[in-house]
Amino acid sequence: MKVEELEWVIEEVKKAGLPVAATMCIGVKGDHAGISAGECAVRMSRAGADVVGVNCLYDPYMTLDTMRLMKKALDEAGLKPYLMTQPNGFFTTGTGKEGYLSCPEYPFAMEPRVVTRFDVHKYARDAYDMGVRYIGGCCGFEAYHIRAIAEELVKERGRLPPASAKHKPWGGFNKLSSYSFIRERTGRDYWETLVPSSGRTKPPTHGLNPKP
Repeated sequence: MKVEELEWVIEEVKKAGLPVAATMCIGVKGDHAGISAGECAVRMSRAGADVVGVNCLYDPYMTLDTMRLMKKALDEAGLKPYLMTQPNGFFTTGTGKEGYLSCPEYPFAMEPRVVTRFDVHKYARDAYDMGVRYIGGCCGFEAYHIRAIAEELVKERGRLPPASAKHKPWGGFNKLSSYSFIRERTGRDYWETLVPSSGRTKPPTHGLNPKP
């Protein structure tokens, strides 16, 4: 995607007199014309976007890396649009401008790359602390991922989401297990520091071959 194309869209949509939220499928390297992520954000805001951000292609952490570049450029330009993030739900380390689409596992074997609900808790907290107020997810996000965002921000929101009535955050239901080693897996300290294993004994397939 090129920011120039999005500028045209923003300008046309603004004619309707409605708020405009504009997000781009880009990473830290910027758009497909080589425009930096920071400049893209500034141009979206100056074109009239009320909400500016990024969506899809990259995982939560890489998305936040891009948003930091955008926020820095917006601050330096004296622009204060609302910020939005909608990452995909797969880890995308090592990918190019195509993001998860360039993973060798795409599209039929992406499950080993799925982020956990606890990864999403961290993403939601980091995004909020950065100043992002529209926090969501795109391809690969499941209902429990969205619930994790709401549960992480329960103090800010003032309430739990309805789905939490059937769920206890941070493994709370483990307390009911008859196995002591499972009961010990209750609480934020355990799940927040866990680094999940794929369970596979063979090394991963190579061949990301991301384009520059």
